[in-house]
Amino acid sequence: MASYDNNSEQNPFEDSTEFGSTLHQTRDLIDLQNNNNTNAHQPFLENASSSSTLKYQELPAPAYIHQQSPFKRNDSSFALDEGSFYDESVAVNEDDDNLQLLSNRGQISGLYDRLNSNNTENTISLHRPESQPLNTRQRTPRLGIKDIFNRLIGRTTVKERIGERIIYVNNTELNDQQRFLHNRVFTAKYTVITFLPKFLYEEFSKYANLFFLFISGIQQIPGISPTSKYTTLVPLVIVLLITAIKELVEDWGVHRSDAELNARKCKVLVGTQFVEKDWRDIKVGDILRVESGENFPADLILISSSEPEGLCYIETSNLDGEVNLKIKQALPETASILNSVDMAQMQGIIKSEQPNNRLYNYDGVLTTSISNDMGKSKDYPLDPTQLLLRGAQLRNTLWIYGIVVFTGHETKLMLNSSKKPSKVSNVTRITNRNILYLFAILVLMSIACAIGGLVFTIQKGSYTEGYLQLALSYTRAQAFGYDILTFLILFNSFIPISLMVTMEIVKFILSFLIQSDLDMYYDVTDTAAVARSSSLIEELGQVKFVFSDKTGTLTCNEMQFRQCSIAGLSYADKVESDKQAKDGVNDPTLQYTFAQLQEHLKTHSTANMINEFLTLLATCHTVIPEAQEGSEDITYQASSPDEGALVKGASTLHYKFHTRKPNSIACSQHGQDYEYQVLNICEFNSTRKRMSAIIRGPDGKIKLYCKGADTVILERLAENNPFVENTLIHLEEFASEGLRTLCIAMREIPEEEYTRWSQIYDKAATTLTNRAEELDKAAEMIEQNLFLLGATAIEDKLQDGVPDTIHTLQEAGIRVWVLTGDRQETAINIGYSCKLLNEEMSLIVCNQESHWETKSFLESKLKDVSGAIERGEELEPLAFVIDGKALTFALEKDIEKILFDLTVLCKAVICCRVSPLQKALVVKLVKKYDKSILLAIGDGANDVSMIQAAHVGVGISGVEGLQAARSADFAISQFRYLKKLLLVHGAWAYQRLSKMIFYYFYKNVAMYLTQFWYAFYNGFSGSTLYESWTMSCFNVIFTFLPPLCIGIFDQFVSARMLDKYPQMYMLGQSNEFFNQKKFWGWFFNAVFHSLVLFFIAVGALSTDGVFRNAWAGGQWWVGTTVFTAVLGCILWKGALITE
Repeated sequence: MASYDNNSEQNPFEDSTEFGSTLHQTRDLIDLQNNNNTNAHQPFLENASSSSTLKYQELPAPAYIHQQSPFKRNDSSFALDEGSFYDESVAVNEDDDNLQLLSNRGQISGLYDRLNSNNTENTISLHRPESQPLNTRQRTPRLGIKDIFNRLIGRTTVKERIGERIIYVNNTELNDQQRFLHNRVFTAKYTVITFLPKFLYEEFSKYANLFFLFISGIQQIPGISPTSKYTTLVPLVIVLLITAIKELVEDWGVHRSDAELNARKCKVLVGTQFVEKDWRDIKVGDILRVESGENFPADLILISSSEPEGLCYIETSNLDGEVNLKIKQALPETASILNSVDMAQMQGIIKSEQPNNRLYNYDGVLTTSISNDMGKSKDYPLDPTQLLLRGAQLRNTLWIYGIVVFTGHETKLMLNSSKKPSKVSNVTRITNRNILYLFAILVLMSIACAIGGLVFTIQKGSYTEGYLQLALSYTRAQAFGYDILTFLILFNSFIPISLMVTMEIVKFILSFLIQSDLDMYYDVTDTAAVARSSSLIEELGQVKFVFSDKTGTLTCNEMQFRQCSIAGLSYADKVESDKQAKDGVNDPTLQYTFAQLQEHLKTHSTANMINEFLTLLATCHTVIPEAQEGSEDITYQASSPDEGALVKGASTLHYKFHTRKPNSIACSQHGQDYEYQVLNICEFNSTRKRMSAIIRGPDGKIKLYCKGADTVILERLAENNPFVENTLIHLEEFASEGLRTLCIAMREIPEEEYTRWSQIYDKAATTLTNRAEELDKAAEMIEQNLFLLGATAIEDKLQDGVPDTIHTLQEAGIRVWVLTGDRQETAINIGYSCKLLNEEMSLIVCNQESHWETKSFLESKLKDVSGAIERGEELEPLAFVIDGKALTFALEKDIEKILFDLTVLCKAVICCRVSPLQKALVVKLVKKYDKSILLAIGDGANDVSMIQAAHVGVGISGVEGLQAARSADFAISQFRYLKKLLLVHGAWAYQRLSKMIFYYFYKNVAMYLTQFWYAFYNGFSGSTLYESWTMSCFNVIFTFLPPLCIGIFDQFVSARMLDKYPQMYMLGQSNEFFNQKKFWGWFFNAVFHSLVLFFIAVGALSTDGVFRNAWAGGQWWVGTTVFTAVLGCILWKGALITE
């Protein structure tokens, strides 16, 4: 045995010259041999049975290996087994019993062969003197000056890390050396240090503010500015001060919230005791005790809990809005750690994925060794079942132990708190363009006046008017340049300095009016409308397309199990007498009642099929049962309303699921309890569109139960399935009634096949890269040759007011598209139910199976419709329906324009069997080819991409949580509220802001253009007509309130009229209130008013006569008269246009 212990005379590592390289972090556990070991590093957990004892052993530290061994463990030795390997792999050369470890980034496989070639047990004891520091090579770069400054100012930077995250259990020293991010959360925008520079940088990134800063600067140059040094600076400072106060008020609330959150208390294991610490002091690798009702302060791996077998229940409403409890379970190997002493003795390595924002995914491995397995280390896969996310709350569980894997801004909650995509409203874009037009006019006016001044000085070349001081020390070219700057200063207020601030104030108040509208308050859930992005409020008045999800948006998302098809026979909870089937009559269009199903379960030839069908409903799910105190009733906590409805349906048919354990579930069938072992769960996702459970029944047989969309189940059936034809007939009947359908299938798996497959599945479950894809591949292997049992039909009722809302939106010129994952027949039936479709419409249904068939079909239909329109033929209203497969082809580049051209000719569009990605692609397609405003509305996480792709996103705060509502620009609780949101609040906001912006332009042009007319009277000298402070107060005092009043209170028509005549909404769609023609109309109106008022005043006072009190007139008298006249005209104009 090649062994080196603490008493060795010579350590073969000491003289090696090759130890400048690194023996990097271990990826598998190096087992610590504990023979005759009595020190503090004993195994922390030993069961009574020696044959199956699990021992968590101490780990070696990753280290630079210099001239001495980097490890020191008194009276201990480390065994390298065949399963162990390193990041920086090691090669071994044997020479006279000496080993040289060379870091070569190669493979370590030769190490074990050499060590084991002549020995049955190979133990390497590595040690370092107490004085030798442990120097660990880290993947994370050291803190630089920039990093220290970022921490000082409170800015947290999440750096991209390479490879795996290695976390050492109960080894604070090694974890600290990796410099993981702290747990202090800072979500505020500013700190005391950063406020001024950051605020000024953001404000002067706006071109208007930068322009006025430039004007304020050149006003300080003596001899150039015709006005006071502070004429522009004071209004600019006031505008910035107002904006700064708004920013500070908003940010102060965030600071307080952050401080309260960071100061929360939690229990952290220190030694063998749990002590209270602030959340901000938690570090990666800490072991926490969280008690019932507390929120998790960081992302944790569940080690054990007070519940049997390491179960715990959590609520994630703070993460996704879902109030249903979710079950988490510790690894069986750690679930028996039930006290702090055992926790303190635990040793191991967690190989974790790097921080990411995938809320429902996690890949990791806990590495330990098992004593009865020849000292070999073993990997235990960690997945979302063991992950407890920051922000979630522990419920119905006394306590849990967990080890911290992600902290602070690296937690999944914080990584999902990124800002929504930046959206700029159409009105704001046009306003910015108009400001550029005004700036161009301003420059032209300045150049024109400078030229006028040059001509004047040339004409007065004799300099006879000495008092004018025309003979200056600079050349005419210099004078021309200075004159341009002078007139830029004189005319700078031509551009409204406070327009953008006023727009923000108006939008904020209009958003508050939306949130205060009791007509959009839903008392059932105590939920009001929320405007999360006030900057887009005017977009609500110009929407041309509405893209809507169906389930939970148009429907209640409250599922009820209504009908089913089993073994070719149809069953329903209620059957009309003329449609009720009788035994012996083979008619697939007739139905049996659920009462007859109970009789068939006893005596019918399909009894075995019925039993398997109901057993599948009761076992193939992830539902959590919650018993009610003092009652036998059970509340089912389901992640999906469909799944909950199926479990409830099985319960009503006397297959009652009542207990879930970590690896089994229990059901009562007609009063008799059965326990089923859950071997594997292949979970549902939007790509697979199915879910499978591999169950070992009481009879010991292994069965695969699978449920999913008909499109994916039917293609995985074995040949000669006897019930396919009748089931398809029933599926069409269910869909024609608007019911949601799933196919139900199974197969029995031989023990040998399952053993082989489980090895593949376990390997996929322990991989750290692309685990989800590997698990999907493993599931695909087993989900084949299925036997079709039947189908289920679930009712999801429409929300109140949906048909009326859709009909009104269509009358308002809004085109409604429904994007749903339901089958085609269900989607069409719902379309008729909600009045999206009607009998007068001609349906175009596209469900082709290939690229070329889809292209040919769309081209043919487009040609027919376009030809009829060109010939002037009267067409029926068109509706277009396309399924997910055909849509995949239609969204390809060579077909997408054809698809768009055809769909825009249709009054209604339904896309069925679509994925979340396809929803977003459809929105982007219309956005690409049509410049109209698009609105997307949905309620679930699968709608987020669609909501963010549209110009305006509206989220429904419903049963599926708040992810859509939190990602949206506006949130409502019922679809029917969309009518008032668009037709009233949207139309008002668009009209109010349009009029306010034009009025703002009007008042500035009318007032400051008089300075231009005055230049013709003063030899283009740049003299100002007005007193400086009068000019400074014009925008911020004299005319501050009128635009606000117009923007907040103006109503071009009442809410009642807008509801009665929704066609008036089309005024916004056609840009009637805000367009370039309107802008230039207001502009020339201001030019006319300034011209008339200036010359009337000048004409009246041109003689400059002496008044009775011997006062003479003069420039200030004329200027004040003109200012008063123009101000009165502006205020009178505001009064006349207000409605």
